[in-house]
Amino acid sequence: METLVLDRHIDLVEKCRTGSSKAQYELYRLYSRSMFSVAMRILNDTGDAEDVLQESFIDAFDKLNSFRSESTFGAWLKRIVINNSINYLRARRVKFEDIDMHPEVDIEDETFDEEEITLKVDEVRRAIQQLADGYRTVLTLYLFEGYDHEEIAEILKVSESTSRTQYIRAKKRLLEILKQ
Repeated sequence: METLVLDRHIDLVEKCRTGSSKAQYELYRLYSRSMFSVAMRILNDTGDAEDVLQESFIDAFDKLNSFRSESTFGAWLKRIVINNSINYLRARRVKFEDIDMHPEVDIEDETFDEEEITLKVDEVRRAIQQLADGYRTVLTLYLFEGYDHEEIAEILKVSESTSRTQYIRAKKRLLEILKQ
């Protein structure tokens, strides 16, 4: 049984399906800022994020007939943006190392007194931008996009333990940067 989700922009989606460029522009206007932010958090480069944003909207409008309203248009578009961002990283040859290949690496999650660290949002954003692409991607997908490690592993085509390890290391590195 198919579950349909209430989507406040479904009228625009339906108009896009009939070829309305005005409706496409309106959906772009409504979602471009937030989707750019998603791409930016993963790619950490304005030009790359803009490229992925444009490519994602083109993909979405081309594949609109496959949108089945099982989620909102925004959630469906966000998935396209995330997948395109990750594919862009892969094209740049970002490597996600499988921790199972390096059993000698200690992945203990060191404890930090996180309450002691009070920072401004801009400081955290700048610190996240300093992370290696792999770390930043996993951290972003987990913390900001709300994916769990099983989903991240599937998206990145890595093991779940690799996702967890990348997250632990990203968090540790982020705290190191912030303490500097």
